[in-house]
Amino acid sequence: MNEVNFDGLVGPTHNYAGLAFGNTASINNAGIVANPKQAALQGLQKMYMLTQLGVPQAVMPPHARPNWGLLHSLGFSGEPMHMLEEAYKANPELLSVVYSAASMWTANMATVSPSSNTRDGRVHFTVANLTTNLHRAQEADFSYSLLQKIFFDEKYFCVHQPVAAYRDLADEGAANHSVLCQDYSLPGVELFVYGRDGLDANNKIKTIYPARQTKLSSLAITQKHLLNPEYVLFLQQNPLAIDHGAFHNDVVFVANKNVILCHEQALLGWAKAQTKLRNFFNDDCYFINISAKQLTLQQAVQTYLFNSQIISLSTGSMLLLAPLECENSVPVQEIIAAIIAADNPIKEVRYVDCRQSMLNGGGPACLRLRVILTAEQQASCLAQVFLTGELYKKLLAWINRHYRDRLAIEDLLDPYLYMEAEVALDELTKILNLGAIYPFQQI
Repeated sequence: MNEVNFDGLVGPTHNYAGLAFGNTASINNAGIVANPKQAALQGLQKMYMLTQLGVPQAVMPPHARPNWGLLHSLGFSGEPMHMLEEAYKANPELLSVVYSAASMWTANMATVSPSSNTRDGRVHFTVANLTTNLHRAQEADFSYSLLQKIFFDEKYFCVHQPVAAYRDLADEGAANHSVLCQDYSLPGVELFVYGRDGLDANNKIKTIYPARQTKLSSLAITQKHLLNPEYVLFLQQNPLAIDHGAFHNDVVFVANKNVILCHEQALLGWAKAQTKLRNFFNDDCYFINISAKQLTLQQAVQTYLFNSQIISLSTGSMLLLAPLECENSVPVQEIIAAIIAADNPIKEVRYVDCRQSMLNGGGPACLRLRVILTAEQQASCLAQVFLTGELYKKLLAWINRHYRDRLAIEDLLDPYLYMEAEVALDELTKILNLGAIYPFQQI
């Protein structure tokens, strides 16, 4: 079994609107000029780097933007530009919402349980409802249809609709979920991290920023995925981490197999949880706990060290794929050097430039949905989304042909922007052999 990364291609309307309260990078960089072409190329380069390391890599297409369906549901009608102008007059942020390219962060697309953990032996997906923010909540329907398209064989896969879109059932997907195991082919523990219980009466711990994930939604997912409750662990995010900008657990926590890299202030009850995990793994596990003295929460959020990817290599060792910001931080460099020198499988680091994503609060790990698959399961997926050298060249040319290298918030009222985006996505569906998946193709 292999872990396959399904990365989101950055869409042609990538911009900085500051829509995510609690995401400090998003708020601090609101209104700056974006470079969609550079953003897409940076994401594609990260994917290609992983294929060169022998890691299976696939591509998730962007969602169609602007979201005409959302505008219609809000009562806007008429010609396309009229709807966009009226939406802007009603509330400028609404225009930013319908043009949001946030689907690029596929770590929030769904929660995934491997077949080794489920009672029916299938890979289970539950699409995230993302109810905390409108610009993300609008993704759920298309994400569901896209996952059904790629993982279509019901012999191997079960794609679930999102948990009901209520405040108490808020679900942010795999950014708050980890599969811990000694080997991908073996059953393991599924760790669900939540910010609040989901029922206000039980929400005793308050935060300044939204605690997005609820325990109630995570519990529902364990039921849907037919998981053994003895091998499920629920932990609460530390409110201190949330209020420092860790809006998802993957900003302060990352794991691969039986290796966990974690900030000491990431979770409540982490010491007891480590004891449980050591018992499960018979002490064959590695906890790399970084103290606040080594790296403050503020520095962790600024550098996104814990939003790195930990990659299993064919040699048996692991590689840390870290954002370029980590290379420019003295305390992070000291931490990484100590990790590589210590007794754990991480023996190498590589840095990846995803600055366009980072400026909106998304590092390397945000850009990928992890799916553990057998060779047979992988062969049953839609083949054309898997990245090869040939597809890499096609996508490189496609991005350079269609994407702008400058996009300011005021450009969202450019009448050519939505036309350019539709032309680009129409061509992409042919490259990836996806068929007419977008609403504008079905008119």
